[in-house]
Amino acid sequence: MGIVGTKEMFEKAYKGGYAIGAFNVNNMEIIQGITEGAREVNSPVILQVSAGARNYAKHNYLVHLVQAAVEDTDLPLALHLDHGADFEICKKCIDGGFSSVMIDGSKYDFEENISLTKQVVDYAHDHGVVVEAELGKLAGIEDDVNVADSDSAYTDPNQAVEFVERTGCDSLAIAIGTSHGAYKFKGEPRLRFDILEKITNMLPNYPLVLHGASTVIPEFVEKCNKYGAQIPGAQGVPEDMLRKAATMGICKINIDTDLRLAMTSSIREYFILHPEEFDPRKYLTVARDAIRDMVKHKIVDVLGSNDKI
Repeated sequence: MGIVGTKEMFEKAYKGGYAIGAFNVNNMEIIQGITEGAREVNSPVILQVSAGARNYAKHNYLVHLVQAAVEDTDLPLALHLDHGADFEICKKCIDGGFSSVMIDGSKYDFEENISLTKQVVDYAHDHGVVVEAELGKLAGIEDDVNVADSDSAYTDPNQAVEFVERTGCDSLAIAIGTSHGAYKFKGEPRLRFDILEKITNMLPNYPLVLHGASTVIPEFVEKCNKYGAQIPGAQGVPEDMLRKAATMGICKINIDTDLRLAMTSSIREYFILHPEEFDPRKYLTVARDAIRDMVKHKIVDVLGSNDKI
């Protein structure tokens, strides 16, 4: 089995009332942890690469690492560009082995977003690649994405229908109250399920995507802070809200911050408990195992995609 697209994944997820986890990858250990966790619970998975990760690890390294994961696990794995900023980066990923790309034109006005998205869709579909687009603006900071709270905006259901019809995009990331990074809410967490329901009703059987959906697992935050980090007050999306969203047309849920916290907290703890250690294989093994266990938890308890191969 090679790297696959997301179309069949999303069709099954929509009908089954679950979501596929889209986990951001940056290096070998993260890829191994994610795919080992997915294999243990028999789940499809999306490995996604941000512009920052692509600059850090290099395009070819990431593509070959994901291909190695396919060979090692025999899982259906999609390789997805997360938050493609322009046509050129999407084209490079399409030409370079990615099975899915996201063009993020949410910073532009409605017509310009449509024009850019349609350009990417036309090229991608000619090359057998699927396209995710975004309508609405999520607040928060993640790699090259930086949107102030004052600039965030919920997705308009009527615009969503027109946008999908005019662009032909294969899935749509919507804004219903999540945000990028570890600080997602000020006060009581709340998602606009009323907006999600309207969009789902107006776009039946169409896969929707939720960005900024890390839970910011307290265990990892507490461990980071215990061993020298300074991230007090971090608050993510409650897992019951994510599970509910997965039953309402959300077919892809993005997870990045929880991966970072799992990896960083385990490494911080390891160095405190083993101050004499300097072998990267040892502390990166601990980090990989933490990612594996967190991914299994997400798949089974939040996404519901276990045993869905």
